[in-house]
Amino acid sequence: MRFIKKLRRDEKGATAIEYGLIAALIAVAAIAAMQGLGGELRSTFDKTTTAMKTPAAS
Repeated sequence: MRFIKKLRRDEKGATAIEYGLIAALIAVAAIAAMQGLGGELRSTFDKTTTAMKTPAAS
């Protein structure tokens, strides 16, 4: 019976789960931001490649 009461008072596991959820939320936000920037970066490189392929007017 003491063991069960001790487990109920121990909050270390709950804290670890909270930190895990925070880390997962940060990872999801980072992935979403990188995907958005990835499209813009691709567009920038495509424009640069096109500009480099066309000869400069003299």
